[in-house]
Amino acid sequence: CWPARTPCTLAVALALAAMGGGNGQKSAIARARNQAKADAEKGGGGGASGKASRSAAMDLKCTVCMQCFPTTQIKAAQAHAESKHPKSDFATCFPMASSA
Repeated sequence: CWPARTPCTLAVALALAAMGGGNGQKSAIARARNQAKADAEKGGGGGASGKASRSAAMDLKCTVCMQCFPTTQIKAAQAHAESKHPKSDFATCFPMASSA
């Protein structure tokens, strides 16, 4: 064991072997950090390059006021129907969403 004067016991050997912080750990942390960064950019990206992936189909259209919502924004469409058209229900404002 290291240093040469220290008696080498199993506990000391395991403690020295379990210590981290070498290049392998640094590489693993860097890989995880880069993967997280790539996953964040994959979702849509910024600027003109990610515009196509950010723009969802605007298939939810209010029949009362013709406001459009992306198909992923059903909760926003429900809030729109409740706040802007309190006399109409959600199925009247968005008949295409109630069938799905």
